[in-house]
Amino acid sequence: MELRTRVLINHPTDRDYVPVILGIPRETFPGERRVAIAPRHCELLRKAQMEVLVEHSAGLEAGFTDDLYVARGARLASRAEVFEQAEILAQMRCLGANPEAGRTDLPLFRSGQALVGFGEPLTAIREAADLAAAGVSFFAMELVPRITRAQSMDALSSMATISGYRAVLLAASHLPKMFPMLMTAAGTITPSKVFVLGAGVAGLQAIAMARRMGAVVSAYDVRPAVKEQVESVGAKFVTLDVDSQASEDKGGYAKAMGEDFYRRQRQLMSEVLREQDVIITTAAVPGQKAPVLITSEMIEGMCQGSVIVDIAAERGGNCDLTHPGETVVHRGITILGPLNLPSSVPYHASQMYSTNISAFLRLLVRDGALDINREDEIIRETLVTHGNQIVHPRIAELAKASQGAEPREVQV
Repeated sequence: MELRTRVLINHPTDRDYVPVILGIPRETFPGERRVAIAPRHCELLRKAQMEVLVEHSAGLEAGFTDDLYVARGARLASRAEVFEQAEILAQMRCLGANPEAGRTDLPLFRSGQALVGFGEPLTAIREAADLAAAGVSFFAMELVPRITRAQSMDALSSMATISGYRAVLLAASHLPKMFPMLMTAAGTITPSKVFVLGAGVAGLQAIAMARRMGAVVSAYDVRPAVKEQVESVGAKFVTLDVDSQASEDKGGYAKAMGEDFYRRQRQLMSEVLREQDVIITTAAVPGQKAPVLITSEMIEGMCQGSVIVDIAAERGGNCDLTHPGETVVHRGITILGPLNLPSSVPYHASQMYSTNISAFLRLLVRDGALDINREDEIIRETLVTHGNQIVHPRIAELAKASQGAEPREVQV
């Protein structure tokens, strides 16, 4: 991509650059209420030499009116104008994470544009190839490395925080009990017992939220190293007699284990589940189907009225009775399979994501120009497509496997 031209202003000591145009289209995924950039970050991006171009009503469902954007220095435009004028496009859900409605935007892209957002790059191989064919440089926010310098850009953790919070509220609203212990004239109400399965960001937030509501909380994770984190937010760490070595990858995420491991884990966990009122499952492996940790037989051993909230429903679920997007009642046990939980809190979810993506954009735009510096670890690890090719090694390998041949450059 060509660097933008430096322009001198007619003041002897004042110098500026032509701003990079950042486009914010309205999200088109069904039920998606978030927006990629919140109004409060428009001023910050302007200081970083970016002009923000927002599609009309892009932030309305998140609680941000067009007037709020204009007041913070953004410019409004139609969708076609946003795609036509923007050098960088920022979205919540790019094509890979919006495979049907997002496909209608493909003809609007032009070669040389950059696209930043969630895009399911490890599974949406066809969509990545389509973006490569369009000449788009696509940066996937799911791939932000878990290093200290990238903490402010960690959008996965931001959204997982909201998912953990919302999961507890969903559980409380469906449980026929109250969470806290209460001393009343009618006697003492014992606290509910909450078990969190998976102690990543979502799990830790669920633990903290359930504790704030007064529940007795315990948790389990395949990674023994998170025991200290679980205890630091007030939960008891449950230890199962399974071999969990090599259960964590170099990025801090849980790794997929063999079926023998999960079978042994389910056997030991059955005893724990019988004592719980609420179970919140959060176990997910990036780019893979969620492992089934709770079987129908295990559910049938639970107490009547118990509730399971399966945060991993979008990847198939940790419970074999989970139906994504639905509520199932099986022998008196309620199983919730919520989808897109962060979108249910669109105002703050948008603000958090906007903080993450603004930090990334300030890394991507240098001296008034788009600068794809592949020597930078953050840029290199998030860059999926560039120069009409899939350039991320892992995704290129997946593309090769899916095609049965070496990925080739696509001429446009």
